[in-house]
Amino acid sequence: MFRTPTQLKGSHTVRTAQRIANLPPYLFAEIDRKKEAKQAQGIDVISLGIGDPDTPTPDHIVDAMAQAIRNPKNHQYPSYVGSKPYRQAASKWMMDRFGVDVSPETETLALIGSKEGIAHLFLAFVDPGEYTLVPGCGYPVYHTGGILAGGLTHWMPMTEENGFLADFESTPADVLAKAKMMFLSYPNNPTSAIATPEYFDRAIAFAKEHDLLLIHDNAYSEIGYDGYKPPCLMERPGAKDVAIELFSCSKAYNMTGWRVAFAVGNAAAIKAFGTVKSNIDSGVFTAVQDAAIEALTGPQDSIVELNTMYQRRRDLVMEALGKIGLEATTPKATIYVWAKVPAGFTSASFAAKVLDEANVIVAPGSAYGPSGEGYIRISLTTPDDRLEEAIERIKNTL
Repeated sequence: MFRTPTQLKGSHTVRTAQRIANLPPYLFAEIDRKKEAKQAQGIDVISLGIGDPDTPTPDHIVDAMAQAIRNPKNHQYPSYVGSKPYRQAASKWMMDRFGVDVSPETETLALIGSKEGIAHLFLAFVDPGEYTLVPGCGYPVYHTGGILAGGLTHWMPMTEENGFLADFESTPADVLAKAKMMFLSYPNNPTSAIATPEYFDRAIAFAKEHDLLLIHDNAYSEIGYDGYKPPCLMERPGAKDVAIELFSCSKAYNMTGWRVAFAVGNAAAIKAFGTVKSNIDSGVFTAVQDAAIEALTGPQDSIVELNTMYQRRRDLVMEALGKIGLEATTPKATIYVWAKVPAGFTSASFAAKVLDEANVIVAPGSAYGPSGEGYIRISLTTPDDRLEEAIERIKNTL
């Protein structure tokens, strides 16, 4: 297939790579475009589409950044793999939070946010034509990262009946013969599903049997309700033999814009991962790492407050959805409610109706993969009064 040409001024055409043409429209960029078009018309739009915390980063973290940014040593190139103090803080956090021992030298790597890390994993482990096993509904970069690397995606089915646990065991033998990686993410975005230790054990055994690198994206590890504290994959026996686990400061500490995260796990895999990153990026700004150290090692009270706020909003949304007849399972974790669309609608058509008629943005489940069809994702990162207004508007469209 011929590469898509882009016409510029004059007669010259820029020939873009086919991998760009193969990419689906990025979900959140499309949501932003629609929102801006409405707002340009003077319309009040409420967005329940993007999981971006609406409350600020805690003061003690901001103060640490303010101090770190004035240190001239931090104005130079950062370490490719992350500063030693940051990797030590990440290692200590793993021990304090999960009782997991990871070496800060060989089993820990700083990331410019989880999204960057996930995309670079494909370049480290997947050659063109090789498969990655991807949750049937999950973070879009699990799929688009593979496209950019020339890899193939096998969607692992996820259904309400199996608790939205990705069914890796149904993967065909011909796919497994060409598969290199498998992604899991629990608590799950977008479904809010949670996984049991037994499920993680099965995944580890499956990865060992089929020589797969298992990647667990644990971005919502600190967001849990009703006393639930999400586990981590690295707690399970044998995980370090086959797996990498990613953690982020974004949701736990309201640091989405700071772009700082870390990966831990198998030393050989971490080394290969770091090799790709050192050839592509120059690491996380050291002052941001210093702020993240404060986040990981400083007071954790803000997480309790955050979970209390989100749980209140979750209950508000669940009560309102029940009144208007939209079905949803009460989530135990994440910042999302995963709701069924009414009969007669697809995910996309219902999201379009809600935007057109109610001026409310919700994320269509189909944008997260084939298992997401028939659902929408509602984000809890909106003030209570606006959440209530948004649900009321949706009610009026039905």
